[in-house]
Amino acid sequence: MKVLVIGGGPAGSTAATAMAQAGLDVRLIESAHFPRYHVGESLTPSCRVVLDAIGLSKIVDDYGFVKKNGGVIHWDDDQWAFDWHEQSGVQSWQVDRSEFDTLLLEHARQNGVAVTTGVTGRSVRFADGRPVAVECSPEDGESFTIDDFDFLIDATGRNGLLSARHFGNRESLSNLRNVGIWGYWTGASLLPDTPTGGINIISSPEGWYWVIPLAGGRMSIGYVTTKDAFARDRHEHPSSDELYRHLIAASPTVAGLTAGAAFIGSTRVETDYSYIADQFCGPGYAIVGDAACFLDPLLSTGVHLALYSALTAAACLASVDRGEVSETEALRFFEFAYRRAYMRLFALVSIMYERYLGKDGFFLTSDRLIGDEQPAQAEEGVSSRSFAEIIGGLSDLREAANSSTRVITDQLREEAVRVQMRAVRAPDSTGPDFTPVRGNPLSDAESADYRLVTSPQLGLERVREPRP
Repeated sequence: MKVLVIGGGPAGSTAATAMAQAGLDVRLIESAHFPRYHVGESLTPSCRVVLDAIGLSKIVDDYGFVKKNGGVIHWDDDQWAFDWHEQSGVQSWQVDRSEFDTLLLEHARQNGVAVTTGVTGRSVRFADGRPVAVECSPEDGESFTIDDFDFLIDATGRNGLLSARHFGNRESLSNLRNVGIWGYWTGASLLPDTPTGGINIISSPEGWYWVIPLAGGRMSIGYVTTKDAFARDRHEHPSSDELYRHLIAASPTVAGLTAGAAFIGSTRVETDYSYIADQFCGPGYAIVGDAACFLDPLLSTGVHLALYSALTAAACLASVDRGEVSETEALRFFEFAYRRAYMRLFALVSIMYERYLGKDGFFLTSDRLIGDEQPAQAEEGVSSRSFAEIIGGLSDLREAANSSTRVITDQLREEAVRVQMRAVRAPDSTGPDFTPVRGNPLSDAESADYRLVTSPQLGLERVREPRP
């Protein structure tokens, strides 16, 4: 099978590498030249599992990125830590994305992917419901067409070649229309009791801060707030740098972490509007990473969703190529797995923004979102284990590999509705709009026929015989 991948970020590079390793003929085009800057530096432990599967984790380990064991969250009046290394024996990384993404793309090249940078996919032509050609524009020279592929992977990120530009079926999520502003420091510190290399998340009345340790003693410190609050504050401060300094000083906690530190570089600003496409795949194509959906960065899930969707898409196509499953079966599983992962994280992020539950409410909701509702002993209190598993992306990988552990999709839907109803009743809240996430009914019965496997080879393993 010949596969064309458009986009060389984490989702595109990972999918391309995994498919090439499975014996598919893969070509990748990318509009930028690497290295190039990108935000999204804090990775979840699920990323290590995916990079293990494509043979890259040791290279990343040896590169010199900060090893990340977990983090500390200060949210309103609550404070708690999570330590994935202690809980599950896994670590992740805090990375400079320009370097991390370059490692991924070079790994794709080294595994036989035909990579071309400086080429932008402009439009996709369909025939009989399948993509058959992509119109491309190089930096230099005349436009050209690629039409010698059997399957298309759209990994074009927020540009959304298929979902935003071709189909126009991407829906924004009204409760998560935020703006991020950030910069880099030397000499800043982390909160006490932060696990080794961990992230700090600190709430404020109108948003939250991240503090991420990077290699070389640098610290990425950012603030996320609503678009309306940002517009108001921006009007009161003539430059982004002045606004950023004001926001850092506005938090006693963050001001303390930056006391005596030096600000380096310039301030960056980016909209963090969350969205989801009506469909993630169809005959002859799959949409991975941010091209399909984007979730607010509160729980650092962007690269997890990118790598998880990429590995799942590659596994599906590898099994289709070997004749183990039909394309229809494979794409049904891909849609099911990816949409559920987004739904679960969306529900958890939304309740944290609604704030009034408190950490025990977050933890109990997390239990329901993975189907682990064990009653807590009074002396033990409510456990953060499920919360840590979800934000680490580990529940998604576990469910993909073992259908018997999958919480019923209707339970995920019910939890989303539960959160929505609580939010609507909260003072001064319109509540999150779960309609886009609850669209596209998914069949638990059909999904239970398959599981994702990485050994002895990547693919979908049929658990039960085909249905009549």
